[in-house]
Amino acid sequence: MMNWRTRLNIYTIPSTFLNIRVAVLLLLFTLVGGTACFIYIEGYTLGEAFYMAVITVSTVGYTELRPLSPEGRLFNSFYILLNIGIFAYLLAVFGYYIIQGEIFKQMHNNLIRSQIEKLSGHIIICGYGKYGREIVSHFMLHDVPFVVIEQDEQEVELIRQDESKILYIQKDATNDEVLLEAGIKRARALLTTLPDDSENLFTVFTARQLNPKLEIISRSLNSKSERKLRLAGASHVIRPEQIGGFYMATLVSKPGAVEFFSYITNEARSDIGFEELHYEDMPENIRDKPIYELRIRKLTGANIIGYKSPEGKYIVNPEPEVALLPDSSFIVLGDRQQLKMVRDLCFKQNPEK
Repeated sequence: MMNWRTRLNIYTIPSTFLNIRVAVLLLLFTLVGGTACFIYIEGYTLGEAFYMAVITVSTVGYTELRPLSPEGRLFNSFYILLNIGIFAYLLAVFGYYIIQGEIFKQMHNNLIRSQIEKLSGHIIICGYGKYGREIVSHFMLHDVPFVVIEQDEQEVELIRQDESKILYIQKDATNDEVLLEAGIKRARALLTTLPDDSENLFTVFTARQLNPKLEIISRSLNSKSERKLRLAGASHVIRPEQIGGFYMATLVSKPGAVEFFSYITNEARSDIGFEELHYEDMPENIRDKPIYELRIRKLTGANIIGYKSPEGKYIVNPEPEVALLPDSSFIVLGDRQQLKMVRDLCFKQNPEK
């Protein structure tokens, strides 16, 4: 036996037929048209004609201002019949958008859309599953601007319940229009953690076509998909199972080193972190200078533990004579206060950073 909710849903008008803009246009059309006709047929003033149109549309049924002519009665008869349908449509739209809260959902979506349009240099996260949530937590901790694209209603509900006001789009990340809505042309990077490799592949390919300079990082479940993702345009492909297996094996052979690395990367337990200093982000007075002239350790207490050369090779504990060249970067290790001092020291002449 059907309950009352099921019965109600059977007779619910599909939301695709209910459009608030159409309702407003119909209301304006019938009011303006009725007012004009009452002026033309009965010779009413503008105020009188508008009053007659309003009481007719609303089906209130007040007495006419003065007796209608035969032509006026004929027009008013058809006008009443027409407005029965229009008034019923207006009530349906009102019920859907007000009583069911759709108008507030649209207001909320419009607010989010306006905030996304203001973003630049942000990160786009495709998928709010278990990996996506970890990424979001990390970015929120470091105040990194980002947008989440998620289609699943249950995952979106988790985003809505989060008190941090996460910016999100509830659509399919594989579509061009959705990525453009997320500001992909202004974004700095895209991370796709969708549960299916084919979806990640489509997302990577679409994102690369829309923004050739974008940094794209994709999750891969299958080793066979890794090569395809790179050919599609992924800058990096991550296989969580491979990383997890390597971590477990290293815990056996080098437990102390792994535990130390786990400690410094666990932001809940440790305030130690890393900072990458890119040549392109540095002010001109720091570019092309060797490490000993930068005096980062003396001034901040942080240490330069790595150097990425323009060819993409890494040097651990670089010599003091190593200089920051175009397309290169330094990897700096320190606690939060030390890293803040590094950013203040290196970026103080670069307001964009």
